[in-house]
Amino acid sequence: MAEDVELTLVTLSFDAGTKVQELAGVLARYVVLSRGEQGCRNIDLCRSQTRPGRFLIVEKWGSADAARAHLDSGAMVDMAKACRSLLDHKPEIDLFDSVSAHDLA
Repeated sequence: MAEDVELTLVTLSFDAGTKVQELAGVLARYVVLSRGEQGCRNIDLCRSQTRPGRFLIVEKWGSADAARAHLDSGAMVDMAKACRSLLDHKPEIDLFDSVSAHDLA
């Protein structure tokens, strides 16, 4: 029987104002820098096909503690500062626990 793997997901959703390319650059830099942090399993940057200027970052962390620590990291703080003038409104950030098939039984 396989051991359950702890996994915490963080999602960040951003809506660019008129500076879509600038925001894309800021977010791409953040993703590259954050992938090397301890506890990071993977981070993907996605662009919406239905809402122009909307980006989604999906982060996978080895534990909730690692995800929470990352929220206070230099990469996160720098990204937040760089985004201030590029967004229509505050980003939406959410923290999720993974659900295994065993949890549903």
